Amino acid sequence: MSVTAQSVWNNCLEFIKDNIQPQAYKTWFEPISAVKLTENALSIQVPSKFFYEWLEEHYVKILKVALTKELGESAKLVYVIKMENTYGNKQPFTEKIPSSNRGGLKSQDVDVPFNNKSPELKNPFVIPGIRNVKIESQLNPNYSFENFLEGDSNRLARNAGLAVANKPGGTSFNPLLIFGGVGLGKTHLAHAIGVDIKDKYPEKTVLYISAEKFTQQYIDSVKKNNRNDFIHFYQLIDVLIIDDVQFLSGKTGTQDVFFHIFNHLHQNGKQVILTSDKAPVDMQDIEQRLLSRFKWGLSAELQNPDFETRVSILKNKLYRDGVEMPDDIIDYVAKNIKTNVRELEGAIISLIAQSSFNKKEITLGLAKDIVEKFVKNTKREVSIDYIQKVVSDYFQMDVDTLQSKTRKRHIVQARQLAMFFAKKFTKASLASIGSQIGKRDHATVLHACKTVDNLSSTDKQFRKYVEDLSKKLSL
Repeated sequence: MSVTAQSVWNNCLEFIKDNIQPQAYKTWFEPISAVKLTENALSIQVPSKFFYEWLEEHYVKILKVALTKELGESAKLVYVIKMENTYGNKQPFTEKIPSSNRGGLKSQDVDVPFNNKSPELKNPFVIPGIRNVKIESQLNPNYSFENFLEGDSNRLARNAGLAVANKPGGTSFNPLLIFGGVGLGKTHLAHAIGVDIKDKYPEKTVLYISAEKFTQQYIDSVKKNNRNDFIHFYQLIDVLIIDDVQFLSGKTGTQDVFFHIFNHLHQNGKQVILTSDKAPVDMQDIEQRLLSRFKWGLSAELQNPDFETRVSILKNKLYRDGVEMPDDIIDYVAKNIKTNVRELEGAIISLIAQSSFNKKEITLGLAKDIVEKFVKNTKREVSIDYIQKVVSDYFQMDVDTLQSKTRKRHIVQARQLAMFFAKKFTKASLASIGSQIGKRDHATVLHACKTVDNLSSTDKQFRKYVEDLSKKLSL
């Protein structure tokens, strides 16, 4: 029976499989393929330079033992790095890695001796400590389950979070998508799950990152031509928490790479936790294949807290800060600030500060002054969906009519006003606004905004539309 590269490598794999953890074997050895065998040198192909460096750092001894058993004491291992050329065409190329120089020249394959010292691992993602497999979790320990009070508005999401924290990757809540409006505690709950997992499973690698930062890292990896390193870094994570996943909207490259990372993590029993300001069904400009994966697990909504929950939140906040406050004042604040937890806590902090700085007793009168100013000065964040509903109601039509292709003048003007106010009141891009208001492009939105500005200064009736809608949306 002839000895081939594949047969030698298969024998090595059998030995390695018996001597390392199954998860490590799956991550670091299954992706490798044998390329060729020349006398006592076996060539293996690995997906990236980072992958090679990780093998050299962590598995060089077991590789040496396995290969020596097959090819004798003079055995050598040659790494072939198959990288994806992310500029221009997608033809793979192999990269030379001389032991003395890591210049990354495209050239023929070379031997990498077993005693080669692994270089400093280059981690392009500004997360320190990867060399020692201590990836900083980026979690805020102040966000815990203890100070995330349960109520009717968040019971499902909180309990699902606790279940995930007890058994990450081992529940049907994978991924766990937490969605809801501004200031309702999505980020707090995501951190709380991560913090609890780190307490219960210190050996697990947990990483919290915003979708915005994830996107920026991906763009940087493409610029530096190390996209594969980016992917393999994220495949190391046991619990990946991505905040504000709706930010991936319209970013096809980032969505594509996240799709592959998500698949790898999910297939390997790793936990994925996502937060979003809307349910998957309402997400715009997210690829269908990604949305379908968001729905695999559980989508849990955080709603506006009811009165009892708001009172509990305030009492808990005051207890943690060591402040006493009469119940009637707490009830007054809870009755008058209903929108979200962030505003609720902000109002109570303002009240304590005013009392402390001005050496005033906390009275119901002071509370009324603070709440009135606070409510008046707090800028409401409105959604594009809400703007479309307000504009449609004002013109006595439904949202479908507003978004339709009709060129009837009054419907076109209503649509243009919706686009104008979406640009004024939200942080969404022109492309995103156009996509959500009848699948128009950014040029249509730009034209709409200019038209509204022009008509406001020349048409008295149209100016009244703008003023009326401004008041409704500013309430």
